[in-house]
Amino acid sequence: MDIKKLDTLITYLTGEEKRYKELPVPDDENEKFRLYRSLVNIRPAKPADDEYIKTEEEFLRELTAEKGITKLSDLEPVEDNIYLWKGDITTLECGAIVNAANSGMTGCWQPCHSCIDNCIHTFAGVRLRYKCAELMEEQGYDEPTGQAKVTPAYDLPSEYIIHTVGPIVSVGVTEKHCNELKSCYQSCLEAAVENGIKSIAFCCISTGVFGFPKFEAAVLAVNTVRSFLKEHDIKVIFNVFTDDDYYIYRELLSKQ
Repeated sequence: MDIKKLDTLITYLTGEEKRYKELPVPDDENEKFRLYRSLVNIRPAKPADDEYIKTEEEFLRELTAEKGITKLSDLEPVEDNIYLWKGDITTLECGAIVNAANSGMTGCWQPCHSCIDNCIHTFAGVRLRYKCAELMEEQGYDEPTGQAKVTPAYDLPSEYIIHTVGPIVSVGVTEKHCNELKSCYQSCLEAAVENGIKSIAFCCISTGVFGFPKFEAAVLAVNTVRSFLKEHDIKVIFNVFTDDDYYIYRELLSKQ
């Protein structure tokens, strides 16, 4: 971690608002990064100057490289054009990664939250929130469930991010929930093809805080992708982060 660059970024971010100017900066590098991430997570969607963007891009790309980048070419398919990979989606180099967004579409605003929306926005840099805010302002209303929007990936190894809002399951799964989740996968795949994107990595949409049961979600995901690949040539990666998800997808993808 380049502490000098990190200090530069923190100085810029704390200098943007008077209430942050007296904020104590910890000496420990992990706590210092946590402060930087928190400031980014709560920062309004607005431009940053060129010097900040340059420093942030260098810092985040170096940090991701330290974590280790996985390329699509490093993976072996489990079916024709389908891959299964367990790891941090922000370190994956492919055409597009899918972000499980909320209806506001400008990322998670809770400092250092562990959701994928927060992680993607943190490591893509502040340009991503600003771009998403521009798209939402142009649209004029919250993002409906099951659709998709494409943005650059900025400081991530992938080329693009495809954002989709999954269904929220509070009590039990309904037919409407299932149709909405299927639409998420279908819309992301269609957006990828329309934008000439040759590979796409899906996270486990809606299975975290949105409450969709993991197995049922995986069945919908696999079936939707298999059906789409019958008529389109695109490589699809199912990205999982937990052992439970990995075992579910491995079992489903071993059955034709």
